[in-house]
Amino acid sequence: MDLNLLAVFEAVARTSSFSAAARELGWPKSSVSRGIARLEADLGTQLLFRTTREVAPTAAGMALYDRVAPALGAMRGAVGELPEQAEEPSGTLRVTAPVDIGVLFLAEVVSRYTARYPRVRVELTLTGRMVDLVKEGFDLALRVSMRLADSTLVVRRAAVVVMRWYASPVYLARRGTPRSEEELSTNETLAFRTGPERLRLSGSRSAATPEPAARIVADDLLFLRDAVRAGAGIALLPALVAEPEVLAGTLVRILPRVERAVGHIHVVTPGARHVPAKVIAFRDLVLELLRTRTGAIAPA
Repeated sequence: MDLNLLAVFEAVARTSSFSAAARELGWPKSSVSRGIARLEADLGTQLLFRTTREVAPTAAGMALYDRVAPALGAMRGAVGELPEQAEEPSGTLRVTAPVDIGVLFLAEVVSRYTARYPRVRVELTLTGRMVDLVKEGFDLALRVSMRLADSTLVVRRAAVVVMRWYASPVYLARRGTPRSEEELSTNETLAFRTGPERLRLSGSRSAATPEPAARIVADDLLFLRDAVRAGAGIALLPALVAEPEVLAGTLVRILPRVERAVGHIHVVTPGARHVPAKVIAFRDLVLELLRTRTGAIAPA
């Protein structure tokens, strides 16, 4: 016997209505009706009298209800009293993230979070420095990295960061649109200053194709985005940074079959036996919103 059907029966018997029970359970009315029929078949007895005006338990149904209802009530109470369920997010939440992620994404997260949980206060620190969460008292960090060192931190991979080639409509009108990676060498390009590790291009004709020498190099992605938007040239930018500009018509993606996975966005929290509700709620909202950015970030 499917024990879940006991909860269906309890809801129908308590409300004296298939419709009311369906609304309470979030089920279609037809599924509730089929569930009761199946339970009666499993038990080999009729549990409910059904008329056009009302639903009432039979003697067997009343006996079953008297035994099932207290048990289900006790189970619901036990679940509701768990600390994770009972604790409403409150207090100060300290969050750190890189500047570009904060500017482009976290404003929306923090706005929704504080609106949803009015008892929480958020302190946000945007920095390129690798913050020591435990020593500096942070509750959560967003980090973009190819590798994260082993530690006592809890690391949750949230999304893949994808880089693509972009230019402004003004630049392309002046110089034309490159149709291959080789044609990039005849264009003005901009580059993000990174470490010495070379990252493989996925979807390119040849992973060994050299990248053009950039005339403008910077360590700030938002500066590069704005320079490309102003017509300075072509750049490999994170889709998270550039796709909103594509939707606005200020940037155009070129070489659409070429992109680079440069790492992941991670949600990092200090290791703890009991994670506060304020941290869980913020982490879950970050994951939810990241995974809706399907045009800008690939799911992890």
